Amino acid sequence: MDTDDLIRTLAADNDTHESPVGNVLLVALLLAIPVSAAIFLSQLGMRKDVMTAMGNPLFDLKFAVTIALAGAAIAISLHLSRPEATLGRWAWLLAIPVGLLGIGMMGEMMMPNRAPMPVRLIGTNSRLCLVAIPLLSLPLLAAALLALRRGAPSHPAVTGAFAGLLSAGLGATLYASHCTDDSPLFVATWYTIAAVLVAAVGAMAGSRVLKF
Repeated sequence: MDTDDLIRTLAADNDTHESPVGNVLLVALLLAIPVSAAIFLSQLGMRKDVMTAMGNPLFDLKFAVTIALAGAAIAISLHLSRPEATLGRWAWLLAIPVGLLGIGMMGEMMMPNRAPMPVRLIGTNSRLCLVAIPLLSLPLLAAALLALRRGAPSHPAVTGAFAGLLSAGLGATLYASHCTDDSPLFVATWYTIAAVLVAAVGAMAGSRVLKF
């Protein structure tokens, strides 16, 4: 093969090169988000006092936590989609949403007119939270798993679990605009349980779907 043939072969190979996993994941999530949003709007909808609630820092904190969880889990999932990648220090990214929740709970403890702890913990939507967040997360989880198949994860179950966490973070972001329980204690308890449930589903599905 002469030099010109080699150049043409390399150029053709470059033209057919697959898109990076990150791009595929972005497109997949952009396609899945409207599905989750449609489920949210048809079954739940935004809380009636959402405009007033926006002035409540505890309401705003819910979105900071859920978006931070989704962002951290996306970064970890993309890292784990590479061959031979391990979790390692990447797990520390989860300290961001945990730290935000911790700051929120400390701030709430300083509020003079806070509700009693049992009221803040149980709230009024705990059961709905455990159903709604996983339901809203399922289309996103399916999209994330299909996208991560473009990689070659060495630990498919762990990668699937983080795909579940990123889906739960995005699903919880939608649900947060409906939920009237703004206490960080409620979020730390019930949102976390819901996210763990989705992560468990992601781990089980990932162990098969992402097996390389």
